[in-house]
Amino acid sequence: MTAQPTDPAAYAPLHADAVALLDGWQPTSPAASTARDRTLALLADGPIAMSRQHRPGHVTASTLVLDATGTRVLLCLHVKFGRWVQLGGHCEPVDQTLVAAALREATEESGIAGLRIDPVPIDIDVHEVLCQGGSRHYDVRFVVVAPPGAMEQVSDEAEELGWFPPDQLPEPLAGGTVQLVAPALAAVRRNSLLRAP
Repeated sequence: MTAQPTDPAAYAPLHADAVALLDGWQPTSPAASTARDRTLALLADGPIAMSRQHRPGHVTASTLVLDATGTRVLLCLHVKFGRWVQLGGHCEPVDQTLVAAALREATEESGIAGLRIDPVPIDIDVHEVLCQGGSRHYDVRFVVVAPPGAMEQVSDEAEELGWFPPDQLPEPLAGGTVQLVAPALAAVRRNSLLRAP
């Protein structure tokens, strides 16, 4: 019998991956370290912590998308809260890993095929959201690099998408987005995600 999205067991592989990933992760800042510890405590609730049905909070996955040269970031003017933000969202039962969830969300929200993701998180942020009448997102964040010549396509979740220099991000900007820039740029330099021009 196929597990239903409401069945916590549907999230068991994703939950196991999240615990293993975060247990072995070296945080990129003191705030990320605190958020990692809070996220691991949430994950002690079991696979349900991966589902938006978990009222105390749930793990989400997002990405900061860089262009192929590493000189621009792709942000979304989000329909629901009217701020520019990185791409990402809720985990789904089809996601076997957090990396897969983040890459799926980035691909769906950008319309860009061929994105490449660094499998090591660049940040974790815990913040209040309106899900289920009030909850928290324990957002695990990654960096993604778009292929040369990538053309974005606006999804239903965005009013618009835009490419911006990392030091000239648009307003109004979501609170935790700017903190992704430095670790994202460091990660692409360290891991050679950028393609040669």
